[in-house]
Amino acid sequence: MTSANLNRHETAARSANIAVHGIRVELDLTSAPDQTRTGFPSTTTLAFDATTDSTWLDFIGESVDAVIVNSTEQTIDYDGARIRVTGLAASNQVTIRATAAYSRSGEGLHRFVDPVDGATYLYTQYEPADSRRVMACFEQPDVKAPYTFEIHAPAGWQVLSNQAPASKREDGAVQTVEFAPTLPISSYITAVAAGPYHRVDGSWRREDQVVDLGILCRASLAEHLEADEIMTITQQGLDFFSDAFAYPYPWGKYDQIFVPEYNLGAMENPGLVTFTEAYIPRGAATDAQRAGRANTILHEMAHMWFGDLVTMRWWDDLWLKESFADYMGSHASAAATRFTDAWVTFANRRKAWAYQQDQLPTTHLIVADIPDLEAAKLNFDGITYAKGASVLKQLVAFVGEKAFFEGSRRYFAAHAFGNTTLEDLLVELEAVSGRDVRAWSRAWLETTGVSTLSLETDGTGERMLVQTDPRPHRLRVGLYDLVDQRIVLREKVELDIAEPRTPVDLPDADLVLINDDDLTYAKVRLDERSLVTVTSALSTLDDALARGLVWSALWNATRDGELAAARYLEIVRAHAAAEANISLLAGVLANAAFTLGHYVPDAARSAERVAWLRTTEQAMDAAVHGSDAQLSWARAFAAASAYDAGATERVRAVLSGEGPEGLPVDPELRWAFLTALATTGALGEAELAAELAADDTADGRTSSIRALAARPEVAVRDAAWTAAWSDTALSNDHLDATIGGFRAGGRRDLVAGHDAEFFALIRPAWIERSIELASRLVTGLFPQSESLELVDAWLAGNADAPGALRRLVIEQRDHLARDIRVRAAQG
Repeated sequence: MTSANLNRHETAARSANIAVHGIRVELDLTSAPDQTRTGFPSTTTLAFDATTDSTWLDFIGESVDAVIVNSTEQTIDYDGARIRVTGLAASNQVTIRATAAYSRSGEGLHRFVDPVDGATYLYTQYEPADSRRVMACFEQPDVKAPYTFEIHAPAGWQVLSNQAPASKREDGAVQTVEFAPTLPISSYITAVAAGPYHRVDGSWRREDQVVDLGILCRASLAEHLEADEIMTITQQGLDFFSDAFAYPYPWGKYDQIFVPEYNLGAMENPGLVTFTEAYIPRGAATDAQRAGRANTILHEMAHMWFGDLVTMRWWDDLWLKESFADYMGSHASAAATRFTDAWVTFANRRKAWAYQQDQLPTTHLIVADIPDLEAAKLNFDGITYAKGASVLKQLVAFVGEKAFFEGSRRYFAAHAFGNTTLEDLLVELEAVSGRDVRAWSRAWLETTGVSTLSLETDGTGERMLVQTDPRPHRLRVGLYDLVDQRIVLREKVELDIAEPRTPVDLPDADLVLINDDDLTYAKVRLDERSLVTVTSALSTLDDALARGLVWSALWNATRDGELAAARYLEIVRAHAAAEANISLLAGVLANAAFTLGHYVPDAARSAERVAWLRTTEQAMDAAVHGSDAQLSWARAFAAASAYDAGATERVRAVLSGEGPEGLPVDPELRWAFLTALATTGALGEAELAAELAADDTADGRTSSIRALAARPEVAVRDAAWTAAWSDTALSNDHLDATIGGFRAGGRRDLVAGHDAEFFALIRPAWIERSIELASRLVTGLFPQSESLELVDAWLAGNADAPGALRRLVIEQRDHLARDIRVRAAQG
């Protein structure tokens, strides 16, 4: 463990010995437009009481230039991650003058130059522990303080932080902005952004409270910014949460900024929420994409209370903010916006992430054991988000929605601007509901694994509801009949089960759908009669949630090797074109593509790919002109074309404007088709250079890197491999594109020679690269071989490797083992 990887025990000891009163941060960003300047001056002054004579501050940057403790300059004691400060008194003022580094990895203060106009943009991203890349700090969530930021930046730029500016002054080409002090917050949710951002203003009003709203993006994306819809969702969310939580929005203004090369979907910095630019499509977007953006806006807004106002003490209780925000994103979408089918998407797609994560050998409790920061970084996963939200949905049903929100209100009132653990929440929920929520917690928050529910009939004709990994479930079973070749609901039966086998009195039905209405967290199996029914008539089932649950059951059975991949693909080919819910369609298309690449045996893969290519092309042609379905199928056709040179003529026709009527071949779709052509060898370097010249944007450059690396030549793939591991100038997005090109088309014949080298490179990369970039290398370049021999040898020989690295390798091994096992199970 390096000194940068803070652990739970040492940070708890530090916070017990200090009480911070205020932190002032001065950043000089005037050098940002000069790309030869790698760093910027950062001065932090911290006022705090101490009951110890020494402690440390966290900082990762180019240099520490001065350490001043109570007006006395000390000898610098800095190991690259920690600054030792000694001679502390009861009350202290410590100033650290340092040089921080501009980032290209999306960690710390990220710098981006827009190729369209040459403009420079800056933004910060810290969670869980990268504020120390910008300022000296106590990098732990249980040290909260008011922060005052003073920023020097080029005149004419937008300069933003968590609070509104308190003063501005200009001196020639330089502006200085001092922001009002924040309310007490943790270091990881402080934020700064600067650059010539385009801005749209609005406001939200509730009685005497007025909140200024801002929506920002790069100037070159302004024409694509759907500001009206984003503003509407924001106002609807503030209405909803103000009523639901009965605690006024506490952070003053509410800016939302869409930024380039962003590692996450979004980040809940109070007063300055950051979002990925992927939420600003440069062309056509489906309503499912807009629903996803609305969900994220509301997820981050929920954090203003869950996470920002009340913050977990340490990362063990990360779920106290992320599970709640994930739940609230769907709940508020369905309750307060036009996206009323948010729970359909949650049941089918969000929970799929949880089910996958929960079946890995590295699965963990929702209330996890997080010993250090590297472990915290990896726990932003399907358990913390999607499983946690799933079981919260059960909790709401258990205690009642009214009691749940009243308990939340009491929780905010009791712990505002403080730090909490699970116990603090349970106390409030139990008091208001009168229910034994600790028993619920033990069953769901403090256990791992996912139950699988199925219906069996024994030799006497008695029916049993069977569950693996038994837990208490309250659920509904839907009974459906096939009437005139349509699936029609007959009735729903409510059940409570807790044992491995529970006798149930259920009449026969053509489709028996366990966990109808998605009340519990469990995988569901269809019995053979139900499977026959959905094979012939799935698309006739009117209820989108029920249909999504059937799609989910089929997918889980396929990836568990219990439903033949060929049969799953047969059902998809028969019914996906009729899927009216675009979010469900997007999930089905993605799962079908994954099945082709991972679960279909080698001997059958070529024929299945041909059938899939034909399906996607026909569905694209048959879809309503200009519809979301047409766009979704066109994207699927582009992806399928990367595996079949026989599609070249049709792809070129679509690119030349001879595609289906109404299909918008926007930049995103165009580059998808171009990459497919490059992957099959139908498009060369000169043609790709011409395409880049026509679309020399940030997305265009990233897409060009991917397409160039995808060309089916050993030398090209070798060059991509070398660049991924050794070119440290690659930004986070460009690294992803390089990896994507290297793996394009499933061409093991071009890349298998690097399998052994991968295992020689990952430990050095973990040490030399940031955890963000190292994780991308490990997961993105893991060999998709037919054997576990190399990975097992590495795990056996690297028992002393960092725990976070071993976790990633173990997870990738499990994915590969599943692929091999499922392929072998195909009859």
